[in-house]
Amino acid sequence: MNAPAQLAHLTPEIHPRDVPAALTAALQQRFGAQFSQTQAQREQHGRDESPFQVPPPAAVVFAESTQDVSDTIKLCAQHKVPVIPFGIGSSLEGQLLAVQGGISLDVSRMNKVLAVHTEDLTVTVQPGVTREQLNQELRDTGFFFPIDPGANASLGGMASTRASGTNAVRYGTMRENVLALEVVTAQGEVVRTGTHAKKSSAGYDLTRLFVGSEGTLGVITEVTLRIYPLPEAVMAAICSFPSMADAVNTVIQIIQAAVPIARVELLDDNTVRVVNKYSHLTLRESPLLLMEFNGSPASVKEQTEAVQEIAREHGGADFEWADKPEDRTRLWTARHKAYFAAVASRPGCRCVTTDTCVPISHLADALLDTVDEANASQIPYFLVGHVGDGNFHMGYLIDPASDSERAKAEDLNRTLVMRALKLGGTCTGEHGIGLHKMDFLLEEAGGAVGLMRAIKKALDPDNIMNPGKIFHMDAP
Repeated sequence: MNAPAQLAHLTPEIHPRDVPAALTAALQQRFGAQFSQTQAQREQHGRDESPFQVPPPAAVVFAESTQDVSDTIKLCAQHKVPVIPFGIGSSLEGQLLAVQGGISLDVSRMNKVLAVHTEDLTVTVQPGVTREQLNQELRDTGFFFPIDPGANASLGGMASTRASGTNAVRYGTMRENVLALEVVTAQGEVVRTGTHAKKSSAGYDLTRLFVGSEGTLGVITEVTLRIYPLPEAVMAAICSFPSMADAVNTVIQIIQAAVPIARVELLDDNTVRVVNKYSHLTLRESPLLLMEFNGSPASVKEQTEAVQEIAREHGGADFEWADKPEDRTRLWTARHKAYFAAVASRPGCRCVTTDTCVPISHLADALLDTVDEANASQIPYFLVGHVGDGNFHMGYLIDPASDSERAKAEDLNRTLVMRALKLGGTCTGEHGIGLHKMDFLLEEAGGAVGLMRAIKKALDPDNIMNPGKIFHMDAP
């Protein structure tokens, strides 16, 4: 990959390691039809939703059990060959790309819900179970799993990237909702972390160490999660505003007033326009909040009245309410398809995504300045935000053949990240570091990255677990 000078720092450092014939022969013998070296399978497992182009892995193993995962890692460890975990391929920051070559370990066939304990409000699943699959299986129990990143991601992948999404303002992120894990280490050892109890003070919190580690410390093979009773009443609402500032200030006031809103999503007028076209809706094409309220009928009524009053103070109009499941689904489906709607609006484009999160008191400053810069750049973009917790995403829609557009989009990204860090925020609220944000992690964490490297070295001394992600091991 020969990038022009202005894009050199955005190009992944590709250092493929040799994959010995002895390893591929051993994997073929152990896994048979579960092992593939076909070009089609390699290419499928060598790309995600990030803007990077990287050579595919040398081969793919389709694991169907924890033993399969352990045996794969043990064989790769003997030859010091990288192992890259793969769920469904929806990562946005290059987490599954084989920048140092190696074997893609696909866990999508490990897709069983192993145990549901409604009395304890927990469920244990294999890593390939998706969030939609889990909620489908929970539907008749009266419980649900609330973490909703938009894509129908695998729960192992969601734990690995510490995902969150539209419900985070009420229910938290994967960090708060993962109770226990089964993990296969870089030596192929199967370990369990955490318990089914609501709390523990027993030793190091290894569960939190693996949650968010992006496959660089081990491969998650089981996840025990919190589940929640389905609320008695649910009401969704949309409300349009004359300006972005009015919409953002409404959200800030809702949160500061301690209204227990379940979801509050922001779409700018650009995004509403493409969503209308893609999902055949007729929403007013101005800044819009999409909200949801959960609880008893009385509490939902109280919440909606409070929010209406706050919204009116900021020019909120055209309230539309949806209490029927099919109407709520229609609205939220349109929101979840905003990414695809935006990409479809510029055929052939690639999307450079951003993922900053700031303290709620600084949300208006961070978001409005970012929008002004995007408009001035003349690069097509869309904006969505889980703004109840200060997290928002810009998606810059670039021509993949245009180095100047890519450079301009990345400059915009760097500007908004540095603004977020200055305001006490983070470079990533939920997408993770992967390849795209390694420089930003150094800006955010400073010397603490050295401590992260020491942990990685201790648990994975040969650097075979998803190497080249989060940080470079050979950096000073």
